[in-house]
Amino acid sequence: MAFPSLLFHFLLLLLLTTTLPSLTTAFPPKINTTAYPASDIITRDICIIGGGSTGTYSAIRLSDSGQSVVIVETKDRLGGHCETYTDPSTNETVDYGVVSFHNIDIVKNYFARFEIPLTIALDATPGQVIKYVDFRTGESVAGYAPANATAALAGYAAQLEKYAYVEAGFDLPYPVPADLLLPFGDFVTKYGLEDAAEFLFGFQQGLGHLLEQFTLYVFKNFGLGLMQALKTGFLTTTRWDNSEIYEKALAELGPNVLLQSHVIATNRSGDGVKVLVQTPSGSKLILAKKLLVTIPPKLSNLHGFDLSPNETSLFAQFLNSAYYTALLRRTGIPPHISLTNTGANTSYHIPPLPALYSIRPTRVPGLYNIKFGSAFALSDAQVQALIVESVLRLDTAGTLNTTTPEFAAYADHTPFELTVSKEAIEGGFYRDLYALQGQRHTWYTGAAFHTQDSSLLWEFTEGLIPSILA
Repeated sequence: MAFPSLLFHFLLLLLLTTTLPSLTTAFPPKINTTAYPASDIITRDICIIGGGSTGTYSAIRLSDSGQSVVIVETKDRLGGHCETYTDPSTNETVDYGVVSFHNIDIVKNYFARFEIPLTIALDATPGQVIKYVDFRTGESVAGYAPANATAALAGYAAQLEKYAYVEAGFDLPYPVPADLLLPFGDFVTKYGLEDAAEFLFGFQQGLGHLLEQFTLYVFKNFGLGLMQALKTGFLTTTRWDNSEIYEKALAELGPNVLLQSHVIATNRSGDGVKVLVQTPSGSKLILAKKLLVTIPPKLSNLHGFDLSPNETSLFAQFLNSAYYTALLRRTGIPPHISLTNTGANTSYHIPPLPALYSIRPTRVPGLYNIKFGSAFALSDAQVQALIVESVLRLDTAGTLNTTTPEFAAYADHTPFELTVSKEAIEGGFYRDLYALQGQRHTWYTGAAFHTQDSSLLWEFTEGLIPSILA
């Protein structure tokens, strides 16, 4: 339902003033600095919240610039969406989160800093045969062949050129161009891009319902940089272990990384910032000059933060899609078969979500890479059940002789794509979001401020570093 602008803001204000104290951090715990012995106080120039792609990159670059840093990370490792599995029987590694990077200088320089060699990433295993299957039924889609997207992609690139500024962030003109706010399905029809729709869906995994998504977010996720990468090829590590850079970063940062830790409270009202953190060894008080937040700024992620009314109002507007990855073994699927979810009798053969995007063989025989998307969050149990049902449906339909699979690895990447309403975009949401940079000694980076792409996020963060150092 689309609200008129004034009514929308009235209802949002009513929601914030009546429900937020119980949902977020309107009244975080106070920090009594005298209650902590010197051994539990960490003094740094910059405290970084989140040790994912941007958090780790920021820590290394700021440290290289002479700043003392500390990272607060909830997981037991650095790397965020970058997931790597080591097969116990072969000792081979398989990336099942972030699988490739752009072939650009910032990527090559970052990996070279840690002496990690790169190679062109290959999209398929040798001899792979692709089957196009509707996972709702488990049946092959009769008579289907992928559209030749070459001409339509050229037309798509021509449209991207009109809005080249979205490649660097959300620094939008106002009024926001109407085409950027069209549902992408309408944009496709308007500009005759039908033959590219299914191809783009395959690349825009995790974006939710592609044809319903605003064109702005589609452009952000598949922009000029990706068009260039299609020509130059993507990069991956020569050792097929994209997590290696995070392992080496962790070894270098050492005690400056607090793993399995979370924020209890923050205070950003003085000359610097105070961050109270719960760690496996007890609570620690971080005293820093500046704070860099790299986690998705959803209110549910910001318990304990002393959010201002403006921050609360902005972050409360974020919606998100959901994305999940897994590795399966003992599926019964032949090692050379790759399966792509293809909608029978759907627009552009795009399958409805929630559903698997694909089942792909990996470099480890019998181990299959799974990608699963939804427009809304599901429990891990729900996702895993749907994956198993989809595999078994292939057998029921007589397409392949499958068996109940075993999960070798599984990861939930939710919240994934953070979006806001059309009314919010038109009303200057991203102008106001970017205006938060530097306020109350706090800076922000991460996908909500740019896009779900490590390579492009490192570029965005690189552009932010001078203002942090100023």
